[in-house]
Amino acid sequence: MESVERRVRLIRSNSMAGCAEILGGVLALDGLFRRAEHYRPNLTKPLCSKPSSLVSCQPLDKADVVDLFRLSTAALAVLLIAVLAGSVAIGVLAGRAMRDRPGTRHETAGVVQGALLGLVGLLLAFGLSMAVGRYESRRALVVQEANDIGTTYLRAQLLSEPESSRSATLLKDYTDAAIDVADAVPGSGTYREAVANVERLQGDLWTLATDAVSADPVGTGPRLYTETLNNMFDTHTSRVASLGNRVPTPVMILLVLGSAIAVGALAFYLTLLGKGLATSLITAGVVLIILFVSFDLDRPQRGFIQVPDAALVQLRDSFEQP
Repeated sequence: MESVERRVRLIRSNSMAGCAEILGGVLALDGLFRRAEHYRPNLTKPLCSKPSSLVSCQPLDKADVVDLFRLSTAALAVLLIAVLAGSVAIGVLAGRAMRDRPGTRHETAGVVQGALLGLVGLLLAFGLSMAVGRYESRRALVVQEANDIGTTYLRAQLLSEPESSRSATLLKDYTDAAIDVADAVPGSGTYREAVANVERLQGDLWTLATDAVSADPVGTGPRLYTETLNNMFDTHTSRVASLGNRVPTPVMILLVLGSAIAVGALAFYLTLLGKGLATSLITAGVVLIILFVSFDLDRPQRGFIQVPDAALVQLRDSFEQP
């Protein structure tokens, strides 16, 4: 019996010693990590202290990254034409160089060209559908915001004075600011000023709503007004977010490069067969139109296809009617 108790005490003492060793090891590792954290260099700082002509010591700003959606309509058109025309020219030159060589297999080039055109067709349809979906979402949010403002304007008449007349005046100014947001180019100084004006008016409207609820805590009118006011604020936030929700730039670059490769392969194959440039140029023109429309749909108030603000303008005009 005593031998069993001794074994139990021995096992307990060994376990405690093992735990102490583990705890000591953990503390030692913790101290090591703390010292490493203390001496770790700050990776957010530039790695060089003197700028040169080839490497910049300043961290890269997101605003400095090339954004195809910020290009003007003319610059975008010139860029797409240059890329596709260059791919056609390269394909024609390569086809002429390979046409007279013995052993050139036209069938293999035809299979590759057909596969590339099919793949690019799927990519173009995918990119166009993404751009159309975002465009329709922006249009729907403009109509939704107009409906929310109109409902809030009607329910403001349920408030007591002076909150009712003050809210109606602020809602008119709010509608003007919402129209300014719809007409401005996203990311520009005018756009940022319009958004800031809307946010300021939201604060003023919420202050009046708080005063109305404090004056009539159990009334139905203030509660209904506050509910639609919240919906109006949420819709504006969704609309501002939708203006920045574009098709990712890498996806559009992939579409442009894939289209250029496919058009170049088509020009290469047709040149091998001794055909003219008409088919290649027509195909490049069709691809150019699809790419341009895909870009233009996703550039609110910058290109030819713009999100209409007719719903907000009609609502603002209705406020002035007796």
